[in-house]
Amino acid sequence: MQLRVGYRLTYECPQPTPMILTLSIHYTRASDIVIPDLITTDPRLPLSAYRDQFGNWCTRLTAPPGRTRIAATGVVRDTGEPDEVAPGAMQHRVEDLPEEVLVFLLGSRYCDTDHLSAAAWRLFERTPPGWARVQAICDYVHNHITFGYEHASASKTASQVFQDGRGVCRDFAHLAVAFCRCMNIPARYCAGYLSDIGIPPPYGVMDFAGWFEAYLGGRWYTFDPRNNMPRIGRVLIARGRDAGDVAISNTFGPNTLVNFEVDCEEISETL
Repeated sequence: MQLRVGYRLTYECPQPTPMILTLSIHYTRASDIVIPDLITTDPRLPLSAYRDQFGNWCTRLTAPPGRTRIAATGVVRDTGEPDEVAPGAMQHRVEDLPEEVLVFLLGSRYCDTDHLSAAAWRLFERTPPGWARVQAICDYVHNHITFGYEHASASKTASQVFQDGRGVCRDFAHLAVAFCRCMNIPARYCAGYLSDIGIPPPYGVMDFAGWFEAYLGGRWYTFDPRNNMPRIGRVLIARGRDAGDVAISNTFGPNTLVNFEVDCEEISETL
């Protein structure tokens, strides 16, 4: 099947404002791209791009005073299969982990493991290691955190989510990532598009989604504590230690986001 993905963002800036955008489809989906999600701006602005330390494609621009519209539309092939489930995936001993995944065992800005270690071991020490332990973490987060856009906060850490019991999808992911790391399971935060395919209506307003990947059995697997079920039509944009590494935009000056729209929908392959 094919998915149309894209976004339309409008910023109001009182002065020239440099920005770093992390909005392009991840390179791991490059062979699936039918129509590239090229960024356009109104007014037209010079753009430059680079790969960050996690391999994410980032775009630089300087928004002028006034309103700047940033948009992209792309088409991606997808298998139409739900997220993979592998109940037999094993948990590695820390000493056996490859060096490149060790950074995802450490605490980070939003995944403050030092404040959650005791709670994690109290809650999950008796769960079977491996896939079952990660799923137990997802089950706990899904059942104990209340979702609501009114609970969004750019500064909320995993331990605050644990205490408050409220949050948005990134908060669910942050808490699960922190718990995994506390239990010596490498986990990394993911951001991207997530379709409503296979989900009964009514549908909410489309948004970028946050989930995570855990390193088990020698590879990374997708987990989604917000939805806590395998989903269809997940298109990765970026990975990192937490949401601070994959923010859709980093702005270096005063600004207001005055419009925000996201698309992710199945389309006919004849289009």
